[in-house]
Amino acid sequence: MTTSSELRKLYFTRAAFSVLWVILVALFAKTSIMMATILLIIYPAWDVVGTFLDIRANQNSPSKTPQYINAAISSITTIAVGIALQKGVPEALMVFGAWAIGTGLIQLILGLRRRKVLGGQWPMIISGGQSILGGTSFILLAHDPTKGITSLAGYAAFGAFYYLLAAFRLSKTSPTAATN
Repeated sequence: MTTSSELRKLYFTRAAFSVLWVILVALFAKTSIMMATILLIIYPAWDVVGTFLDIRANQNSPSKTPQYINAAISSITTIAVGIALQKGVPEALMVFGAWAIGTGLIQLILGLRRRKVLGGQWPMIISGGQSILGGTSFILLAHDPTKGITSLAGYAAFGAFYYLLAAFRLSKTSPTAATN
């Protein structure tokens, strides 16, 4: 299977996960503290898994350093969110915000690198930029009493949208897409 085909499959999988996460947040975040806690921890943990799947899909990439950095950041974030939740949701939102900024920057860099080889990366570039802005807003609004885990649902929903766009764009722009 080609890199673009593997990435397309991964992008669809990541979109599906994000949609499921948003649905679970909508259903349980306000009624179950335990479920909200689990959801906050699962999101960055899933990013670790997604990043390693990305590395596997890009075996021929000359540098996997950004992905390894992303996996490390997301692993640390998973633990940090668990610790921050012991203090409260605002603290967890600040950790989540810092993570969104860091991983958004990495996504932006990867999208810019890949656009010349694979094409179809503008949704990932935009998503990376939006993640940086979203992360900044999570930090700035963390202590707003109307904010909580549900404020992250929009972030995850946009992530799903951009993964879907990227998957469809790869289908149309990849030089090998017609043969897959």
